[in-house]
Amino acid sequence: MSKEEILKNNLDYTLFSWGPQGGISPVNAERAEGVYVYDRDGKKIIDFSSQLMNVNIGHGNQKVRDAVYKQMGELSYVFPGMATEARGKLGKKLAEITPGNLKKTFFTNAGAEAIENAIKLARMVTGRQKIITKYRSYHGATYGAVAAGGDPRKFPVDHDGAPGFVHVEDPYCYRCPWSQKVESCNRECISHIERVIQFENPDSVAAILIEGESGSSGCIKYPPDYWKKLKAIADKYGILTISDEVMSGFGRCGQWFGFENGGIVPDMVTIAKGLTAGYVPLGGVIVSEDIARYFEDTPMMIGLTYSGHAVGCAAALATIEVYEEQNLIVKARETGAYIDQQVAKLAEKHPSIGDFRNTGMLGCIELVKNRETKEPMAPWNATAAQMGAMAKVGAKIKELGMFTFVRWNWIFIAPPLNITESEVDEGLAIISEAIAIADQDVK
Repeated sequence: MSKEEILKNNLDYTLFSWGPQGGISPVNAERAEGVYVYDRDGKKIIDFSSQLMNVNIGHGNQKVRDAVYKQMGELSYVFPGMATEARGKLGKKLAEITPGNLKKTFFTNAGAEAIENAIKLARMVTGRQKIITKYRSYHGATYGAVAAGGDPRKFPVDHDGAPGFVHVEDPYCYRCPWSQKVESCNRECISHIERVIQFENPDSVAAILIEGESGSSGCIKYPPDYWKKLKAIADKYGILTISDEVMSGFGRCGQWFGFENGGIVPDMVTIAKGLTAGYVPLGGVIVSEDIARYFEDTPMMIGLTYSGHAVGCAAALATIEVYEEQNLIVKARETGAYIDQQVAKLAEKHPSIGDFRNTGMLGCIELVKNRETKEPMAPWNATAAQMGAMAKVGAKIKELGMFTFVRWNWIFIAPPLNITESEVDEGLAIISEAIAIADQDVK
């Protein structure tokens, strides 16, 4: 089939996410290897966001492909009430790599379903309904998950959203809602949450749901004691904690899970993305022994047709082996530190760089028109007409052969964990050239 026919079929017969369908020009992808995707014209594109922050081990890994092929030769699918070797081995492996008493996993197809079912479990276990979440957060696009998040992509779907979600402010230290400095504040971002819980009636709050580390909402870096203080408040009122590790898990933030950087163990963990590095769809909810024990005699009223899919579980087992064999968790910390150093040099060169927030290898550059006033280069939730220089920045990045996300005034940096320093340099050189466009709008 010709490249023209492939593209035409995609445009004529499929729908693309998050935008108008007219005038789009998707990459006509042919193959991918390492940290590069190749289009059908032979153009080499460096993947600086691991696609959707999920291809953590890089593209084209033979171990995962072989595991999928082998599993399909033995058994592809049985209904979730049957036991399979891959499902049991993966559940045991996840119990081994998660800290504390996190022990059992309910498998889903993806991250949004993991969030949906974590919410259901929290409500069943506590008998309460309300879930505390953040305004600057994204937990998936299914109805409950998108309502749980504060991302404005939910508004065209339903301005009211699913009931039972209460949103709170973020610890956005670069733009602190309370005009404080992280090194001297009294953590108003935490006392604010406790006040909201009190206003909402603590006996009605089932869980606090936050990302292990902030992702697509701007990689908002939590203060060092944030997770501990939040967990203490939750425990005080008998509220469960759910760490959304769909994006921040599996080495992305320099640990198996982002919450480990906060020094706590939540009651539930939602996973997907890096679990299989995107090679096949799979997600899950890992729960504590206490929660698992609750359902020993109480029916657990959740279920999915493809829960525990043997092929997905086999892919996940192979992916975890890759993390371990290539020491990618440690490498993420080391490469992340190198990225921090190199972006600091870019900040000296480009006056439009206002802030860079990064944990491990989940980071973004925030561009501003003025470092003193912190006026953003494009406003939060900017329309296409409001993007200004940022639209040109994004276009230049694509033109120069990079795939990453430019959202409002943010440029995301989250490449595969196996990227080399020379490949980091290659990617940052592209970003530097693009940022030069924004520099012209600095006041």
